[in-house]
Amino acid sequence: MRISHDTLVLVADGRKSLFLRNEGDEEFLNLVVEDQRAHADLEDRDLKSDAPGRAMNVVGGGRSAMDEPNYHQMEEDRFAKDTAGLLSKRVERGGIEQLVVVAPPRTLGELRQHYGKAVEAKIVAEVDKDLVNHPIDQLEAVLKGV
Repeated sequence: MRISHDTLVLVADGRKSLFLRNEGDEEFLNLVVEDQRAHADLEDRDLKSDAPGRAMNVVGGGRSAMDEPNYHQMEEDRFAKDTAGLLSKRVERGGIEQLVVVAPPRTLGELRQHYGKAVEAKIVAEVDKDLVNHPIDQLEAVLKGV
């Protein structure tokens, strides 16, 4: 993939986001971290307030537990939504001509749900890979090979 000079690259997953700027050119990437955000990986007890609910079984009169929501996934989705909101604010402030978004497929889908028209207009490429924990030099190599 060819990434122009001064392009903003967002690398994110449900727990961490990196805003990188290409200080190099299309041939020689030089991604520099402008901002990073992360949220703590909380324990289940910190995410939920109570035990799963119970329902009466109409047939047989027994009780059964209801399925419990996946609180960790809910937190990751909320983080992706917040990241999309932050991206929208950065686009509104200006200084972003082109944008590349790199995220795992589920996070990418969640981000897409919350992009505004202004953000969509700036996106030149999306990469559905989980690269948020890769060192910058490996990230550059992967993006160059895409």
